[in-house]
Amino acid sequence: MVPAGIWMTSDPVVHLWVLTATALVFAMQLGFCLLEVGFVRAKNSINVAIKNVMDFCIAAFLFWLFGYAIMFGPSWMGIAGTGGFMPDHLDATTPLVFILFQIMFCGTATTIVSGAVAERMGYGSYIIVSALLSALIYPVFGHWAWGGMAGTESQGWLSAMGFIDFAGSTVVHSVGGWLSLAAVLVIGPRTGRFDPGVRALGSNNLTMAASGVLVLWFGWLGFNGGSVLGELDKAPGVLLNTVVAGCAGGLAGHFLSMLMEPKPRVEHFLNGILGGLVGITACALVVSTGSAAVIGAVAGVIVIAGGVLLDRLKIDDAVGAVPVHLFAGIWGTLCVALFGDVALFGTGLSRWQQLGVQITGIVACGVFTFGSGYILLWAINRVFPLRIDVEAERLGLNVAEHGATSPMLDLAAEMERHRQEGKFDRPVHVEPQSDVELIAAQYNRVIDRVTAEIQRHSLLLEELSKAKVEAENSNLSKSQFLATMSHELRTPLNAVIGFSQLIADQAYGPLDEHYVEHARDIHDGGKHLLALVNDVLDFSRLEAGKFQLNEQPLDLVRILRGVHRLMLPLAESGSLGLLLDASPDLPALMADERAIRQILINLVGNAVKFTQAGGKVKLIATLEPDRRLCLTVNDSGIGMDPALVSKALEPFTQLEGGLAKGHGGSGLGLSLVNALVRLHDGTLVIQTAPGKGTSVHIRFPIARTIERAAEKDRRTG
Repeated sequence: MVPAGIWMTSDPVVHLWVLTATALVFAMQLGFCLLEVGFVRAKNSINVAIKNVMDFCIAAFLFWLFGYAIMFGPSWMGIAGTGGFMPDHLDATTPLVFILFQIMFCGTATTIVSGAVAERMGYGSYIIVSALLSALIYPVFGHWAWGGMAGTESQGWLSAMGFIDFAGSTVVHSVGGWLSLAAVLVIGPRTGRFDPGVRALGSNNLTMAASGVLVLWFGWLGFNGGSVLGELDKAPGVLLNTVVAGCAGGLAGHFLSMLMEPKPRVEHFLNGILGGLVGITACALVVSTGSAAVIGAVAGVIVIAGGVLLDRLKIDDAVGAVPVHLFAGIWGTLCVALFGDVALFGTGLSRWQQLGVQITGIVACGVFTFGSGYILLWAINRVFPLRIDVEAERLGLNVAEHGATSPMLDLAAEMERHRQEGKFDRPVHVEPQSDVELIAAQYNRVIDRVTAEIQRHSLLLEELSKAKVEAENSNLSKSQFLATMSHELRTPLNAVIGFSQLIADQAYGPLDEHYVEHARDIHDGGKHLLALVNDVLDFSRLEAGKFQLNEQPLDLVRILRGVHRLMLPLAESGSLGLLLDASPDLPALMADERAIRQILINLVGNAVKFTQAGGKVKLIATLEPDRRLCLTVNDSGIGMDPALVSKALEPFTQLEGGLAKGHGGSGLGLSLVNALVRLHDGTLVIQTAPGKGTSVHIRFPIARTIERAAEKDRRTG
């Protein structure tokens, strides 16, 4: 498409035009940098920016070193160039303007890969990929499609067939897209990218990304406009098609996003513009402006649909490079034959013949670029891992690869220090005018409040500690007092009880009936007082944790019968029936016999106390299906409000009404029972209702059930 020897012209207008276009194409590097930095997360932004600068340096240097010679040198069998290495401006035959222009194209193809592999490919690994593309893949395929453009005597094999790629939809963009696809398949997706519920990993700065698209669009005018080379009269039409296609692609992407999403995504709009620009790049010289609009719109749709396809296949392209540059590039290359003016082809082929050649070029590009790229990257990855480790990915490549920092990272590091040390006495640094100034300042206000709360809690803990010491001292004094009172009270009480019993029994001779009756009253009162003292002392020992269980296997039936005999006179004195229901085959219970007796006596005593004349109290022992032993005391007494059960379990609390006033008591009965049950790891449940009696259930853990040998053999045999 370029007249042979055009680069030897001395026309300064042509040179000025192409040099201006070269500068515009170079500006696309800035556009790619802004776009990719805007699309990735902030913790990787520096890495992406540095890679964009580095890949241009690598591409430009290697293309000058030998890439230009391979791509545009005298052809060896249409496969690769063989001359023109390290071109020098001192050589009068060197097409300097053309070389500069093509260096920018090589840099564009190389930087496409940067965005696709962002956030998980190591910096050194990316340098290898850039060198591979710049030195081998791009120049070789470029020779196939564009060989002979510099005026050399032979063409690449695709060029000889009539393959048309005006400004590089395939040569530049599809080559970059195919290698991007190979790279992302080799290194895999970013950590967490396809976890359930994750749609995207977020963008750093979409404002920056939008600025990058505008810079790219501006540079694309040089990319396509400069590709007319010496045919300057065709430049305005090419530029118009480029602008229209970009607009159509952006609008199509935006409207499609509105149909797909609750709110249109900015990424779809921006990538739609780029897709339209890539699509028109191959055919801008041979299609009408109306066709350019259609081509751009379809390209925008292809880009969005391609992104959805990659997501479904779990292929992670960080910035959408594959849909934009590969998919739209293929579409644009086909559009040469589908929409182009046959008279402008200059190949002598019909439309359908031209379509066949275009398809051949697309397939050749895919097989060579993707095939060789995937194999080489896979082999390199086996020896030199291309991907960073998970911890570096979590930390971010800015820090992991470059040791770089930022106000956000500094803030995160200081907050992490607070978390690990548990100390909040030092505020974080507030970087003035930074993005995190407000966050840091607010965090400092939070830690000020936390510090104040910690100090307040410390004072409260100090006061509680003092109160605890005072309470322990008070409890010790109480225990000492009770121990003293135990001796001081029990000794005379036992004497009173003993002597009153002797008098009541008339052991020293007959007495007047009145004296006998008074002696019995003294005896009963003394026993009652002794019971109260014993309750208080027992509860004190339980409360202090000094009540020691003397555990042994107990015959429950024997104990129940003993309690029944003991409590029967009390029940009969109140005209009550006291019933016993216990199977003689019950297993033994591992427990403290004295504690179990006290539990049963207290419960039966309470039941008798709160049951009217003519009522019944029932003492029951059962083995439950889960092999737990259960003791139950039922009565048909007055019952109580279920809401008062918890209060009834509190020490020194009496809820009884006038019915029980005459029985007295310390208010410790149920509290003692509950404490003794807990000592045995058991549970106490009270079921009651006013006027409907009360049932108290005590269940012991299965570990306390001691099976009889015969029963155990039956169950296990």
